[in-house]
Amino acid sequence: MTEMADISVSLSFLLGIVVFSEVARRTAWYLFPNRNWVIYALELISTFQLCACTHELKLLTEMRGLEPGIALTLTFLISVVHGLSFRSAICNPTGALEQLYLGTLTRRCALTRISCQLIAAEAARRVMPHAWALALSDLHAQHSLTGFSCTNSPVNAPLLQAATVELCCAFVMHTAAFNIEKVEEIYRVPAIAAVITTLVYAGGHLTGAVFNPALAFSIQFPCPGNSFAEYSFVYWIGPILGMTGSLLLIDKVIPAVSGKSTIPKHLNSNRLETKKMK
Repeated sequence: MTEMADISVSLSFLLGIVVFSEVARRTAWYLFPNRNWVIYALELISTFQLCACTHELKLLTEMRGLEPGIALTLTFLISVVHGLSFRSAICNPTGALEQLYLGTLTRRCALTRISCQLIAAEAARRVMPHAWALALSDLHAQHSLTGFSCTNSPVNAPLLQAATVELCCAFVMHTAAFNIEKVEEIYRVPAIAAVITTLVYAGGHLTGAVFNPALAFSIQFPCPGNSFAEYSFVYWIGPILGMTGSLLLIDKVIPAVSGKSTIPKHLNSNRLETKKMK
C-alpha cells in the first residue's frame, strides 16, 4: 500500500511539473510571439521539465525499487509526454551540436541553447529538494534523511565501459531520430519513446542510460563515488562521440556506399521543416 501511495503521489507530482511547464510555455508564446529569443525561454522551460521529471522518476525507482516493468512503463509514458510537449525545444546539447552541423542552427544559437539547457539542469537540481521538502509522500520524507542527495555512484561499470554504454545509446538515439520521418507522423513520438525505453532497459543498470549531457549534469553529477572529470568522460564525452559517430555514418559512410545523401538538411531535431535560426 505504501508503494502504491508513493507511486500515486509521484505521478501527481510529475503531472504538476508538466502542467506548470506547459503553462509557462504557452505564456511565453502568448506574451512574446514575435521575439526571436522566445526559443531560448522554451529551451529553459522544457529542459527544466525534463530534468525535474527525471529527478522524481530516479528517486521513485531507486528508493522504492520498482519492478522493471513498472519503471519502464513510466519511462515510456513520460517520454511520450515530453515528446508531445517540447515542440521546438531540443533539451539535449548533443542535439544542438547535431543541428549546428546540419546547418539549421547558427553557432550563436546552438551555444545559447546549450547554455539554456545547462542553466535549466542546474535550476532543476536546486528546485527539486525544496519540492521534496514538502514531504507529500513517505518517499519524499525518507529522502530528506539523506539531505535530498543521492548516496551511490550511478556508474556501475569501469569508466571506459560506462562511456561506451553512453556512446552506444547516443548513437542509436540519434540514428533513430534521423530516420523518424520514415514513420507515420502519428507514431513518431511513441516510436522515439520506445527507443528511449529500450535503451534505458539495456544500459540503465550500468550508467542510468542518460545519453544527454544536460540531464546527466542535473541528476548524475551531484552523486558521490566519481570525480567531475570522470562523470564528464562518461556522460559528456560518450554521448558527443555517439552523436558524432551517427553523423559520420549517415552523412559520410552510407552516402559513399549508396551514392545518395541520407541527411535531410531542412529538418530540425524534431524532424520538422525549419528555417535556419539566428
